[in-house]
Amino acid sequence: MLFENMTITRRQLIVTVLLAGLGLAGAGGARAETKENPRAQKLKVLATFSILADIVKNVGGDRVDVATLVGPNGDAHVYEPAPADARKVADAKVVFVNGLGFEGWMSRLVKASGTKATVVVASAGVTPRKLQENAQSEIDPHAWQSVDNVKVYVANVRDALIAADPAGKPDYQSNATAYLGRLDALDREVRVALAAIAPGRRKLISTHDAFGYFAEAYGIDLIAPQGVSTDAEPSARDVARIVTQIKMQNIPAVFLENIADPRLMRQIAQESGARIGGTLYSDALTEPNGAAPTYIAMVRHNIEQIAAALAG
Repeated sequence: MLFENMTITRRQLIVTVLLAGLGLAGAGGARAETKENPRAQKLKVLATFSILADIVKNVGGDRVDVATLVGPNGDAHVYEPAPADARKVADAKVVFVNGLGFEGWMSRLVKASGTKATVVVASAGVTPRKLQENAQSEIDPHAWQSVDNVKVYVANVRDALIAADPAGKPDYQSNATAYLGRLDALDREVRVALAAIAPGRRKLISTHDAFGYFAEAYGIDLIAPQGVSTDAEPSARDVARIVTQIKMQNIPAVFLENIADPRLMRQIAQESGARIGGTLYSDALTEPNGAAPTYIAMVRHNIEQIAAALAG
């Protein structure tokens, strides 16, 4: 009887050890899975549109998981958030917005999401460009069209990521420094390309007033039938004025935009005799296999189109 009791006890002991071993194996497996899947450990951040998302990715590197609200070729001016967007905002630890009135719908989305994320204005510190539109003074939100302004964005993104993830400070600083170096090189490229265009031919006509910061930074005259937002409708008088200006100043080309209806610019080209100089990327990047999948590729593509159309 004693032997039988001892046998039962040993069996219980064996089962207990096996279960404990399985528990340890499960824990080890979970650790291994987490180790093999670093995405689970990444800082979850959100950017409102594709250009800003690319800047955040360059600074964040492998430590961040970046979601985007307005994706490639999307128009943030007229964007209407969906219920899934509120979930994206709620899930994020840091939310990056452009600011300067670009995302007029964002404050409502943040409130609706109930998020506890830190909201960071990437353009903070940029000197806003102001212009008169419909007898009112408005701020131009397209600050990223100046490479120097994007350097301000980079510093703001870096500091926000460090605040949210102090352990990643060396990585964020290193990534930001490397990216700033590439932006310096990009700025030199733009200036060299524009130097080949005679000053009298440096006139840029595109759909909406998205290139004002670019024009001011690099000495270009900008003409846009629409205002700072793509939802503005130019009047027949505005279009006629631009057609007359093109003819009088012998402006060789007008440009389309990837986010805008091309019919207006085609009408202006037809009535003025100017040719279509190509498509410029203003408020959004392209898909990865497109002409402008990153911010640097976007600026490089734009200046190549502008130089080819105007330098001749």
